[in-house]
Amino acid sequence: MNLEILTPEKKLYSGEVYGVQMPGISGSFEVLDRHAPLVSALKAGRVKVLKDKQNHLAYFDIQSGFVEVLNNKVTVLVEGATETT
Repeated sequence: MNLEILTPEKKLYSGEVYGVQMPGISGSFEVLDRHAPLVSALKAGRVKVLKDKQNHLAYFDIQSGFVEVLNNKVTVLVEGATETT
């Protein structure tokens, strides 16, 4: 599936991924390939990107925002974010 992490200033990440874990306002959740359509609010926290099944990971600390999952594409819209290790 395709993942994009966007802030008002720039596109922070764009690419094919295996899954993504996000901090929802009522708890963290994970989206995998072919997930049902979804729109959710996100709270400040850490997004964990599973780049492939071999556990290649990327992390982003985000401020609050929203996520949309539609047609095997995940779009994360946040006020601000930084890539971390």
